Amino acid sequence: MQYLKYTPYLYLILGAAFFYDAITKWNDPAATPNISLLLGGLAVFMFFFRRRFAKKMTDRNTKP
Repeated sequence: MQYLKYTPYLYLILGAAFFYDAITKWNDPAATPNISLLLGGLAVFMFFFRRRFAKKMTDRNTKP
């Protein structure tokens, strides 16, 4: 279960990819950058949420 320590960073990478996609679509009138911005924001939120949740779980497991 050591890989669970690194999964929040996957959300951060996905968020950066979605923000890059939104920036590239920004001036195209047929494209919809709003969806990419929303998914990028959600991915960044999930990064912080998962990191906080993992810290709570490790604190709970270390207390007697």
